[in-house]
Amino acid sequence: MSLKVWGTRPEETALAFGGDAVVPGRAAYYRAVDVHAPAPVAFRRLCQLRVAPYSYDWIDNRGRRSPRALTPGVEDLATGQRWMTIFTLIAFVPGEQLTFRITRRDGRALFGDIVVTYVLRELGPRHCRLVAKLHLPEPRGLLEAATRPLLCAGDLVMMRRQLLNLAALAREDDQGQV
Repeated sequence: MSLKVWGTRPEETALAFGGDAVVPGRAAYYRAVDVHAPAPVAFRRLCQLRVAPYSYDWIDNRGRRSPRALTPGVEDLATGQRWMTIFTLIAFVPGEQLTFRITRRDGRALFGDIVVTYVLRELGPRHCRLVAKLHLPEPRGLLEAATRPLLCAGDLVMMRRQLLNLAALAREDDQGQV
């Protein structure tokens, strides 16, 4: 398993991602899953990232369970909104893409200036792909260069869980089970 690519099809690495215009030429890491639900249902579920990370809640949500029910209003998008506690929405295409930049309240980012874009690709009436691209800056020193593989491995584990959870919940939403 590669830290750079997980679940991604070759053509998906060539897609246009919102973060490409923001931080061109950066190291890129891709993650993707199949979603067995219509793209609009999956996008609505993707908007739930505004209220919780949907990964391993005991690690990145202070032990609180990410909501299973849809939260009203989270699909009302505006740049500058806080998402998943540490991200700011910097660009979006309704129904298709969300692009975030990692931020902290003091203006400094713990892991550097990271940008992530989520893209939905519709493949059929009840099938789409959820593809994420992580844009990482050049390491700022030897310590960051040495720990970069750990950051990428951690991201792979966390984002894999996040994407799988979102896909499962979108499928349940489509089947009327949530």
